[in-house]
Formats: sequence, structure tokens, C-alpha cells
Amino acid sequence: MTTVYLKPHKEDSLLRFHPWVFSGAIRSIQLDADYPYAQLQEGEVVQVVDSKGNIQGVGHYQIGSIAVRILAFGVGELPADFWQERIGAAYEVRQTLGLISTTNNSYRLVHGEGDFLPGLIVDVYADTAVVQAHSIGMHCSRKEIAEAIAEIVPQVSKVYYKSDDTLPHKAPITGERVGYLIGEATDTNEDFWAKENGLDFRIDWLRGQKTGFFIDQRDNRSLLEHYAHGKEVLNMFCYTGGFSVYALRGGAKLVHSVDVSQKAIELVRSNVERNFGADAPHEAFAEEAFEFMAKNENKYDLIILDPPAFAKHRDAIKNALRGYQRLNAKGIQSIRPGGILFTFSCSQAIDKEMFRLAVFSAAAQVGRKVRILHQLHQPADHPINIYHPEGEYLKGLVLQVE
Repeated sequence: MTTVYLKPHKEDSLLRFHPWVFSGAIRSIQLDADYPYAQLQEGEVVQVVDSKGNIQGVGHYQIGSIAVRILAFGVGELPADFWQERIGAAYEVRQTLGLISTTNNSYRLVHGEGDFLPGLIVDVYADTAVVQAHSIGMHCSRKEIAEAIAEIVPQVSKVYYKSDDTLPHKAPITGERVGYLIGEATDTNEDFWAKENGLDFRIDWLRGQKTGFFIDQRDNRSLLEHYAHGKEVLNMFCYTGGFSVYALRGGAKLVHSVDVSQKAIELVRSNVERNFGADAPHEAFAEEAFEFMAKNENKYDLIILDPPAFAKHRDAIKNALRGYQRLNAKGIQSIRPGGILFTFSCSQAIDKEMFRLAVFSAAAQVGRKVRILHQLHQPADHPINIYHPEGEYLKGLVLQVE
């Protein structure tokens, strides 16, 4: 096995169980003695040793700022049952959370560093697991991962791999990035439905965003349901219409769903009709967010602002904060007196204090009185590794606007 040697004191973060080794911490790399002429490959499992010769762990090597993602601390090699053990532990947590039932078969099985599997995302929809690799190492291990999922999770008979847009790399990638690792498609995926808290949602992992659905808002959608009775609701950036469907079940008087994507509008319409029929008090609009809100001020008493990530990396933080301030100012300005605003950021580079400051600045700019009723975050099946606070990416506030 190739060995990565650290500079003095660069093991300190590993002793605190932070799972990343940065390239600047590396003193030297010694190739496997059994293969002296081989070259170190992205995705290879390497051993990490500190400057005193102590083994700190093993992990996936990758070219870039984050050079090694640790899979196991304090050992020199992975055990033979590593994938079964880690995925089994993740599945047990989801069982403990009560997420697997006749009324709910959509959940995140593996959440990267939060489940001690950095670079791996697995979402389950009924009998299908959708796997995304965010590191070359997980890409190289995709078949072993799929086999472990099928072995551990009794409900899963198909494993679909969807990593065409998620793999950072500096070297050429071999092997498929999209396709079934276990099982085959029985249809075009257009009529696949899964349940979330007793509601049906159409899941399109072939063409949809991420793995096909945003499971991370499940708990926040449930909270919104309790506020929706008798309200006129606007769901901006609606995508598949999760918040819209929950609002309708909560007894909303009217729900409008808005997204710039026509495909998203088709999805939300099908989800609403599936759950409530063609006569539900719902309309969907394929329009740009600011244009729609500009011509519909003082019309809604419950607004959801759940935009896509404004900051994909730290270089974009300043522009992202301006974007969040502008969007929330428009939402606070547009809502009826006494209205409730659910507002979110899913940008990992924006922490909760930055986001809260942007919303505060928006409220001050508009000049309306605003109360914070709830501070929201990602659900328990998107756990945060206590040693890796960077995993806290979803932030939300529920505001009451006078």
C-alpha cells in the first residue's frame, strides 16, 4: 500500500478525527514497495503516517487541495467487511429514526462525512438506491458499495449510479458514471413513485436534479404543513413541489408554485394531482422569481424561498450574500402583514450566522418588523459529523412579518 507521510504536527486534526488531509500537510509519498514502478492513482486507498512514524489511518487519495479523505482512523488497512459494516451502521441509524415504514420509504441512507464515508451519498426511494460519488475513491469503489447496499437493505433490489456531475478530478476517469450497478430499469422512470410521510412523489433520478428529490427538506415541509391552514401560499423555486404538496395537505386555501424550469412545473403538477386530484386549489407557473414576486406583492400570507445554492465555493460568498439579501428583501416586502416566511440557504460555504445576517440586512432594508419563530436545519438522516462541522449545509429561518 502507498504511504502518505505528514509534516510535523500535521496529524493534529486527524487526532481530533477530522476526516480530511490537505495537500499542504503532506511531506512525502512512498509508493507501494511491491509495485515500485507503479504510479499513484486518484482514488487509491493509501496509508497515512505522521512524522513520528505512527499510523493515523487509511483513506482515498485524490489530486487537489483535499488530498486524502480518511475512511478509518488508527489502522493501516481497511477490514475485509468495511463497506458492509459502515453501510450497516448507517442503515441501523435510519431504522432507529423510524424512517422506514409503510408511509415513508424515502430517506438518505449515507450522508458522506456524517456517516463516516466521506465522498459518498446514497438516497433510497422505495426499492431503488441512488448512489452519488463526490470523490474518485468512492467512484472506484462503486461496485463494492452497491453490493453492500443490496446485502444490507432488504427493501432495495436496484442500485442506480449517478455521478456524471459530482466527480471532481484532475486525472482521467475510467468506468461508467451513470447507470444501474444492480438491477435494470423496468420502465422509463417517469412513473416511479415513492412515499414521504404518507404523500406520494414522483422521483426521476434519470433526469432530475441531485438524486431526483430533495429529501433534506422533509422535516421542514412537515413544519410548514402546520402553518398552512387557510393560507394563500407561494412556493418559490418549487422544483418538484414538496412544500406545495404539504401545504395543500395542511389545508391551504390556495397554493402557487413557481420555478423557472418547465420540467419542474410538470413535476409539481403531477405530484399535486396524484395526491389531491385535478381540482386542488393549486396553480404552477414557469417564471423567473423576482419578476413573479414583483407583480404579486401583498397577495400571499405564507411564502417559501428555497433557492438553489448561491455559493458553490468560498470565492462566491460575497456575491451569494448579496443574492440572499436581495431575495429575502423581496420576500419580506411582498408578504402580507402578519405573514409567515420560510427562507433557506443550502450553500455549504455560507454558514448559519452569515445567512442570518443577510436576512437581518434584508429586513432592515425593507423596514418591517420581523420575528424569528424557528431556526431550521437538515434532518437526522443527513447527520453532521461532530468532528466535521463543514457538513452543516442547510440553514433555514421561519419568520413572522408584521
